[in-house]
Amino acid sequence: MKHKINYLGLLSLLALIGILGLVTENNGLFGFVGFAYYLRYFWVIPDEFFRLNVQKAATFAFMAEMISLVPFMFGCTYLYGAQRAVPMAFGLSFAVVILAFTLALAVLEWKEQKGACND
Repeated sequence: MKHKINYLGLLSLLALIGILGLVTENNGLFGFVGFAYYLRYFWVIPDEFFRLNVQKAATFAFMAEMISLVPFMFGCTYLYGAQRAVPMAFGLSFAVVILAFTLALAVLEWKEQKGACND
């Protein structure tokens, strides 16, 4: 029997960057500990419906980034000046993408489990 690995679980390796926050005393790195949520996907069998849910969540997250980047760019230019606006806006839009992807995937999985109940 061929064991299929769920590659979405590999995102949990980014949580190791959070350990660098202790060593370097950079508090900004502690946000990467949130990627430990993706450890649960190592035990999920990646069937066709799961791949479809990941595709739907990724599409939603991509569109959320494209929509949020421009307002973040204007807002960061106003708040931080033109010099720091681009890195700050891209960082914020990256955070929006990760949050949108995680929430969309959780909602799609919840809907799938809710539909599978025999109540």
